[in-house]
Amino acid sequence: MLFRQLFDAETSTYTYLIADPATKEAALVDPVVEQVDRDLKLIGELGLTLRYCLETHIHADHVTGTGRLRQLTGCEGIVPQNANAACADRYIGDGETIKIGEISILAIATPGHTDSHAAYLINGDRVLTGDSLLIRGCGRTDFQSGDAGILYDVIVGQLFSLPDETLVYPGHDYRGHTVSTIGEEKQHNPRFAGQDRDSFIELMDNLNLPNPKKIMEAVPANERCGKIPAFL
Repeated sequence: MLFRQLFDAETSTYTYLIADPATKEAALVDPVVEQVDRDLKLIGELGLTLRYCLETHIHADHVTGTGRLRQLTGCEGIVPQNANAACADRYIGDGETIKIGEISILAIATPGHTDSHAAYLINGDRVLTGDSLLIRGCGRTDFQSGDAGILYDVIVGQLFSLPDETLVYPGHDYRGHTVSTIGEEKQHNPRFAGQDRDSFIELMDNLNLPNPKKIMEAVPANERCGKIPAFL
């Protein structure tokens, strides 16, 4: 498997390139519009064909590159089930699998940060967690119909049930971390280690974080697969 972790410094967003080296089929997860040229250059250099762009959720901190990539490559845009994105080619539900050559991409429904969110388990050994589980943290739950109790349930009940050695690749990191494991996060993530559901909800309800700088632009644009509405 070909696997690349790509970074957008302005929004601290990770984009992931996954490809089968035999068939040259590829997928991008959570592309960023400002990085489309970078991503296409890499795909071309590696001789790949982009089949899919997958979103973990409707982002509030960056505008997706899916719409532009779809125009330029003919790839399919895929969003989690129930996401407010009528422009998507396909919605993916919990337990559904996409194949990239011999590579399996399994969707795991992980709502809570937003009301529609998916993590993607790649070949059973690494999970792209989007904004649900972060390295030593988790996504906020105070907008876009977030729910702290639901987020606790899906992380503890779904993601923490994966084998401890499963690699964790988040959608963002603000402190220079690139990868963790499920075992590490169970033991060392302060949002979960030593917390129960009630204390987690109380913690999340009192974070008092500022809104993402791009939220007014990003959410309506991402509901249109990256097309910024004319009124913004």
